Amino acid sequence: MKSPDFVRALANLYAVQLHLCSARSPSSYTLARSVHAHMIASGFKPRAHVFNRLVDIYCKSYNLVYAQYLFDECPQPDVIARTTMIAAYSAAGKLKLAGEIFGGTSFHMRDTVFYNAMITAYSHNDDGHAAIQLFCDMRRDGFRANDYSFSSVLSALALVIENVKQCQQLHCAVVKSGAGLTSTVFNALLSVYIKCATSLQLSPSLMVAARKLFEEMPERDDPSWTTMITGYVKNDDLLTAKELLDGMNEKFGGGWNAMMSGYMHHGLYHEALDVFRKMLSSEIQLDEYAYTNVISACANAGFFNFGKQVHAYILKNVVTPTPAFSLPVNNALITLYWRCGKIEQAHEIFNRMTVQDLVSWNAILSGYVNVGRIDEAKNFFEVMPEKNLLTWTVMISGLAHSGCGEEGLKLFNQMKLLGFKPCDYAFAGAITSCSVLGSFEQGRQLHAQLLRFGFESSLSAGNALITMYARCGVVDDAHSLFLKMPCVDSVSWNAMIAALGQHGHGAQAIEFFQQMLKAGILPDRITFLTVLSACSHAGLVNEGRQYFDIMYKCYNISPGEDHYARLIDLLCRAGKFSEAKEVMKLMPFEPGVQIWEALLAGCRIHGNIDLGIEAADRLLQLIPQHDGTHVLLSNMYAVVGRWEDVAKVRKLMRDRGIKKEPGCSWIEVDSKVHVFLVDDAVHPEVQLVYDYLQNMVHEMRKIGYVPDTKFVLHDMEFDQKESALSTHSEKLAVAFGLMKLPRQATVRVFKNLRICGDCHNAFKYMSKLVDREIVVRDGKRFHHFRDGKCSCGDYW
Repeated sequence: MKSPDFVRALANLYAVQLHLCSARSPSSYTLARSVHAHMIASGFKPRAHVFNRLVDIYCKSYNLVYAQYLFDECPQPDVIARTTMIAAYSAAGKLKLAGEIFGGTSFHMRDTVFYNAMITAYSHNDDGHAAIQLFCDMRRDGFRANDYSFSSVLSALALVIENVKQCQQLHCAVVKSGAGLTSTVFNALLSVYIKCATSLQLSPSLMVAARKLFEEMPERDDPSWTTMITGYVKNDDLLTAKELLDGMNEKFGGGWNAMMSGYMHHGLYHEALDVFRKMLSSEIQLDEYAYTNVISACANAGFFNFGKQVHAYILKNVVTPTPAFSLPVNNALITLYWRCGKIEQAHEIFNRMTVQDLVSWNAILSGYVNVGRIDEAKNFFEVMPEKNLLTWTVMISGLAHSGCGEEGLKLFNQMKLLGFKPCDYAFAGAITSCSVLGSFEQGRQLHAQLLRFGFESSLSAGNALITMYARCGVVDDAHSLFLKMPCVDSVSWNAMIAALGQHGHGAQAIEFFQQMLKAGILPDRITFLTVLSACSHAGLVNEGRQYFDIMYKCYNISPGEDHYARLIDLLCRAGKFSEAKEVMKLMPFEPGVQIWEALLAGCRIHGNIDLGIEAADRLLQLIPQHDGTHVLLSNMYAVVGRWEDVAKVRKLMRDRGIKKEPGCSWIEVDSKVHVFLVDDAVHPEVQLVYDYLQNMVHEMRKIGYVPDTKFVLHDMEFDQKESALSTHSEKLAVAFGLMKLPRQATVRVFKNLRICGDCHNAFKYMSKLVDREIVVRDGKRFHHFRDGKCSCGDYW
């Protein structure tokens, strides 16, 4: 039997050893477990102070499961252990378990610290009302509030502030209690005034009150200056924020970081970098917030060289960075490098990181997605140890914008099956997938789901829906949606202008552009691309030239190669080759692939063989492995019957190992996509389609249809040419739609290449014969066939 003195001495020894293990490090945690194991092996029953120390260490080491086990095994844990567990549950977001401990603690055991822990738990878990109610209960029950009580309840009030009166009442309570003399409470009260000024849109008067409180503070520390400067920044008063910062004599870094963050939020990246430079020259202590701010500014503005200099400065001057410093800074560096086109260097930084979190993994994934390396992104996505909603959203959006619509939709459905509630950005990615596939029915279903989830006011999802409806051939629904959207931006206007242009409504697209300008929305380079395309599709040459000219004159937007390509396409489609060549001479750069492709396409339309050969030669030098150039050149020769030259081009393709992309058309019937190839022999009902099409052609001949064999670009007999025309993929898909879809339903077909001229003519006769609308989206635009006419007016 061991004496009480021995047990007391042993308990004190264990307590000292555990006190030495209180630091949050792996080695300290391992040592604490060894001490605990020794206790168990020796049969020592820990006294309250030893038990509390054990619970505290397990909580701080994030081993909450074992801390809870110890707590539950104790027959009567004291208020210290209970307070520790409430704080641990709060940090872990387990508010219900914290509340159970609080509610299960008898009134006579409670003290102010115990109440403070629960008030803080509510506040940290965004339940401001519960925190305020508990604070009131504490005071009613006779417990005296201290500085920490007021700091916690003020933080809670900042979450749920509804009127200025609440702010003023609590301010009075703080003053009466005498707690207002401490900087901690002053700072918390200042935060409430700032929050109130921002959320209640009463910034002028409340910011004056906040500034008065700030000036009255007996001692202003780093949080005080940071809170005040942040308040001005959040209320878009950068000038006053800068004046306040300039008047700060102390070398506090928080205020400088707040100013830099404010400039970044308003897109003033040069000003943000100036703040960083002044911090360096003033010898302000730079922390992870300063470095992440300046690196993020460089990433957003594309200042790669400056970002590299900051990276070098960190490597040179931060000798032993802590994990708390390295993790956010490295995550910012990853984003900097991939946004500036250096994805390999970004991945090297990721690989060198000793600690990685989900932000790190998502940053690399975003990099691969945004630079278009979708296969590597998919591989990276598969090996990620953890995924959150952002991970899934980035991948879904990446697949959609890379043309992998089917994979994007599958991933969206998989995400939902795993229990993730999709956000509006995830919906936008899935809807974009439907745009890629031309899956109108699935797009409509997603629209309905979007409304059920309450995202009807989402700008990103709304813009994706406009594009989806437009790309599925339902431009009227796109327009209707645009008009119903609660707010629109330049992306919305651009999407609608593009939709009208693709559907051949050039005049309406221009009218829409004028409405955009009247609405005060400034056009960007994308706007002018869509306007020029709309003019090109509609043959509006004068209007197109006019809009090209005002880009720089009126909006200071320098035309890029893509804008010049649109202008040359516009001129060549109209047969104005001399004007197109003059534009090419005046360009501030050498013509690239886009320019020569536009010229070649125009030459094919108008049979300008000599200029077409010149354009093809230049393209063969620039992109020798591209199949489109060879095909266009071959087709030009075929149209004029130069079969020897056709054979030479095809031999060149074989020698270079170049394969022509096969014509492919698809149609959605009963929520299933049916794909047809030229000369299709794979589709299970293709023979029925051929029979139906043969009968259809027979009836069409009676009302004037004559197969145009000049679009058979092979040297064969006339009868063979007529037969070849009937096997084009778009004809098969349209015939299948006419067979399977309900009467009067619109037939919507999508093709990967430009529609064949004979098919275009045939669909006009089909629409008249069956009295149905046929919509075909080819690689360039939409064609709406109705009553024997096409929306393009045969200008395509």
